[in-house]
Amino acid sequence: MASRKESGAAPSAIMASVGGSLDSPVKQIQIEGLVVLKIIKHYQEEGQGSEVVQGVLLGLVVDDRLEITNCFPFPQHTEDDADFDEVQYQMEMMRSLRHVNIDHLHVGWYQSTYYGSFVSRALLDSQFSYQHAIEESVVLIYDPIKTAQGSLSLKAYRLTPKLMEICKEKDFTPEGLKKASIGFENMFEEVPIVIKNSHLINVLMWELEDKSTVSDKHELLNLSSSNHLEKSLQLLMDRVDDMSQEIVKYNTYSRNLSKQQQQKHQYLQRRQQENTQRQSRGEPPLPEEDINKMFKPPQAPPRMDTLLIAGQVNNYCQNVKEFTSQNLGKLFMVEALQGNN
Repeated sequence: MASRKESGAAPSAIMASVGGSLDSPVKQIQIEGLVVLKIIKHYQEEGQGSEVVQGVLLGLVVDDRLEITNCFPFPQHTEDDADFDEVQYQMEMMRSLRHVNIDHLHVGWYQSTYYGSFVSRALLDSQFSYQHAIEESVVLIYDPIKTAQGSLSLKAYRLTPKLMEICKEKDFTPEGLKKASIGFENMFEEVPIVIKNSHLINVLMWELEDKSTVSDKHELLNLSSSNHLEKSLQLLMDRVDDMSQEIVKYNTYSRNLSKQQQQKHQYLQRRQQENTQRQSRGEPPLPEEDINKMFKPPQAPPRMDTLLIAGQVNNYCQNVKEFTSQNLGKLFMVEALQGNN
């Protein structure tokens, strides 16, 4: 059974020779239509169900616009292929593209998703490595399930500057995240995408649209969406269960910390009373002791996983909201068509 790593292989090693920096952040992404077709084809050939496919994005930066002009997939290999070097493979691919005068600069990576399930620690770590090495790097998320419903689902994300600082310091404690004002809503920033095609391709698309039959257009009003909605709600409930477990862990930590603080306060009061009694009897006070060694604070659970779960729950809710609003629109349109008939 083929297996695939969830994050790109050593992006910093690949991008060290092509790295650069931007004076201003990327505000728009322009992607060639051929790149979109390559990503879709990659999933259709290698993606099976919830299996994730990934690849490298190539292009260049013009002012505050990132132009993605080419891509190539990460190879699929089994666990027995221990001698396979992904970094060497990517370097060879970019060297070959450079020899035929094709844009070969590394500007990010892409990944497919299963019902919008892409907010994870693996994606966070991988995008941090890319964005730390090259500031303009982005990750494209392709959702084949949504695309099969009739509209292309392709979104670009970057880590916010606040989250980049937290990842650099590796301070994922509750105090560190609170100090940086990091919440699930400001972990990732979405960058608008514009798909660019040549004039010949635009003419071809107009011809294909003219040749399409009326019955094909009516398929857009198909209301058979129960499976999609049911699966989305099931995934949402699973993540809510994970969130409840994280809340239990944090509540346990809070209770243990409060209990220890009470014990520490009681110990200090007893010690102060005993020193007062010894002073009244003319005896020397008790020797100083390291309170922190006697009462070691409990280990705080990392909060980054909780933020990622909250971000994924929010993503599921947005997907359900978008999907149900589209279906309501279809119902009104079908009702209007039936009334006219």
